[in-house]
Amino acid sequence: MPKEAVFTMKLEPELRDDFMAEAKASHRPASQLLRELMRDFVKRQKQAREYEDFLRGKVDLAREQIANGQHASNEEVEARFAALRAEVLNNTGKGG
Repeated sequence: MPKEAVFTMKLEPELRDDFMAEAKASHRPASQLLRELMRDFVKRQKQAREYEDFLRGKVDLAREQIANGQHASNEEVEARFAALRAEVLNNTGKGG
């Protein structure tokens, strides 16, 4: 990918010196490391936004289902699964 853009930033001299020293110690150009950091940041931000969109969709769907009466109370769910557990235990011969 051609590198045609220039990025200028201000930072503390100590941070710049430490970063340049660590870049040199890792035998990698500082610009390469900064590009990697930027790519990682962009990737994490996109993943976080996609996850938030996913969760928002799940919540919106649940709210729509509740509004349409497509839900069960906690008691109903507990009763259904108690019945299923009992059925499984009876079918495996471990029931009371």
